[in-house]
Amino acid sequence: MAMLIKGDEIDQLVARYCAMTGLTNKSEAVRRALAAQIEALAAEESLAVRVAKIQDRAAADGFRPAGDDKAFMDDLWGEV
Repeated sequence: MAMLIKGDEIDQLVARYCAMTGLTNKSEAVRRALAAQIEALAAEESLAVRVAKIQDRAAADGFRPAGDDKAFMDDLWGEV
């Protein structure tokens, strides 16, 4: 399916990308840039994985929860 993308800023970005990469075909430049961005995003760790790593390091360093935080959470939710 063909795509028509309009906009001076987009044209300038594609021209700049072509100049930096040596590409002359704008369609190929857009394809490569999108493929690279998708690959980079797919390679990123999720927030849950990053938080789990931090929690694991904290536990390894001896940081442990002080106990049950149910009362604290109930208070935050107005369920005292």
